[in-house]
Amino acid sequence: QVQFVESGGGLVQPGGSLRLSCAASTSGIIFVIYDMGWYRQAPGKQRELVAAVTSVTSGGKTNYADSVKGRFTISRDNAKKTVYLQMSNLKPEDTAVYYCNAKLGAQEYWGQGTEVTVSS
Repeated sequence: QVQFVESGGGLVQPGGSLRLSCAASTSGIIFVIYDMGWYRQAPGKQRELVAAVTSVTSGGKTNYADSVKGRFTISRDNAKKTVYLQMSNLKPEDTAVYYCNAKLGAQEYWGQGTEVTVSS
């Protein structure tokens, strides 16, 4: 069973920054072959893709939701088997539970979620 553990959420004021981390907790996982992403789900809304980075074998390409372009950056540290989401200039509408996602072919895995609240 492949597992990922998120951390880094919390309460931040508008305009502030946070960095989320998602680490693979499964020994032996070949992290570099997974496509990784961050999704979020705000209360009463559907889960949406925030940012994604393809596997190393696919070139590590990134893509972002229009709402976060220029403010969020996704990156991966393959040696640490970790994917990050650096969030800057946070807005109240970024408030949500953020989930890490890993895909390998038809297999898909989710983290437990970490809550981000942007409020003054």
